[in-house]
Amino acid sequence: MTSPGADAPFEDAGLAEPEPVNPELAAAEDVARAAAEDEAKPGADPIGSPVLTVDAEAAAPVGAHVGVEPEGPHAATHYFESNYPGYVGWRWAVTVASVGPGEPVTVSEVVLLPGPDALTAPDWVPWAERVRPGDLGPGDLLPTRADDPRLAPGYLASDDPAVEDVAHEVGLGRKRVLSHEGRLEAAERWQGGDFGPRADLARSAPAACGTCGFFLKLAGSMGGAFGVCANEFAPADGRVVSVEFGCGAHSEVEVDTSSTVPVAEVVYDDATLDYEPRSSERG
Repeated sequence: MTSPGADAPFEDAGLAEPEPVNPELAAAEDVARAAAEDEAKPGADPIGSPVLTVDAEAAAPVGAHVGVEPEGPHAATHYFESNYPGYVGWRWAVTVASVGPGEPVTVSEVVLLPGPDALTAPDWVPWAERVRPGDLGPGDLLPTRADDPRLAPGYLASDDPAVEDVAHEVGLGRKRVLSHEGRLEAAERWQGGDFGPRADLARSAPAACGTCGFFLKLAGSMGGAFGVCANEFAPADGRVVSVEFGCGAHSEVEVDTSSTVPVAEVVYDDATLDYEPRSSERG
């Protein structure tokens, strides 16, 4: 399917017609190349060029011309391939300008930009968001933010009375406790983790953890869906497991101990001989 007016001119399809490149600026490829080569040449300043030396036998740092784009009626940008070893797929972008017909063409900017197929660094991620489960080692500290949505002040009434009753009875006096959002995030993480119902072990298990004698139910609202495995021979020993998880170490698992060799139900004894007299002998 195609949209109406797909084959029609830009003005008929409701789209703005692309601005043409100024012919004088489009013809200034030599000016743009010279500017790119001057920028790409080796220099003594470490920040003046991506490389300090260029192998004499290697290709020139500025490669083939790959296109030109308009930047308005009086400016255009020429693109050249980059031959720097560490910048495969990047392009030299040289913007040239002219104030009018017959006026000299000048260079406004020369930069090295990633092309469509360039290998670029991933988006920057703040330090606080880089830590992943399993990254912390002995002695490492990971402070939580004061406004962490997973936590709530301990003096606020919780929507999990069972947990709050235990906390007051024991006298924990915690400054912050899990918020409703924090419990939901934990439940989603555990449910979709290695000890959730979609794990390979759970799919081949003879029964679920909720019916296992080694299953220690969590307190509070989370107890209806999660617990801790207490079977030392189970792969989830000491881990939080879903009631729908399961493994081959279930407390009620039964193993068929009968013989694997099939035995016929009717057995014939060929050690005795049955004699039937002939009819003439009976006479």
